[in-house]
Amino acid sequence: MFKESIKILLAEDDLNLGVLLVDYLETEGFEVKLCKDGELALKAFLGNQFDLCLLDVMMPKMDGFTLAKEIRLKDKKIPVIFITARSLKEDKLKGYGLGADDYITKPFDEEELLWKIKAVIRRIPAHKNEGKTEIHSIGSYTFNFTNQSLTIGGKTKRITERECDILNYLSRHRNHIIKREDLLKNLWGENDYFLGRSLDVFITKIRKYLKEDPDLSIENIFGVGFIFNVPEK
Repeated sequence: MFKESIKILLAEDDLNLGVLLVDYLETEGFEVKLCKDGELALKAFLGNQFDLCLLDVMMPKMDGFTLAKEIRLKDKKIPVIFITARSLKEDKLKGYGLGADDYITKPFDEEELLWKIKAVIRRIPAHKNEGKTEIHSIGSYTFNFTNQSLTIGGKTKRITERECDILNYLSRHRNHIIKREDLLKNLWGENDYFLGRSLDVFITKIRKYLKEDPDLSIENIFGVGFIFNVPEK
């Protein structure tokens, strides 16, 4: 059990499953608020402080993806795990694209969900503190981790939290081989096909953001990972 109570928002329209999950998670030391639809979940989120959100995708009144978007407008950093019966690749990619920390498909073992929650909770605090006040020079760019911004030639661009996380990791390991597996596990807690696809999309976007400095490059190392090539000053 956790020494400090972790508050979880559970949005699940299957009340039988919801009650079972509440009982199980509370036995493990969590504090859980169960809501039977997306609108009630959003109302609960806006009126309370939570540490993690478990969101069913298919819900009445407001689906889980829409709910996640609304939650992200309020809190960009709160962990989100989708719980759903939908296992289509497109759905998983959409979930990760919304910044989901994990995705679990019904039916699932309660212990599997517990370990996913624990993995997310363990890595979020360390991740938030890691490099939080750092401002990096990356070639001709200034990268502000706290403000999630890239500046070059007096022009500043805001980037998303996940893009910021990936660029921060690349910057801290510049000019060294970064194993794809290590990057995925550090940021998402696991290495799988869907996360790898999402990572490729983010890497492509980051390359575009850095294109104004031709000396910077994110090099693919086939079968291994990447090298973020940054000239040494």
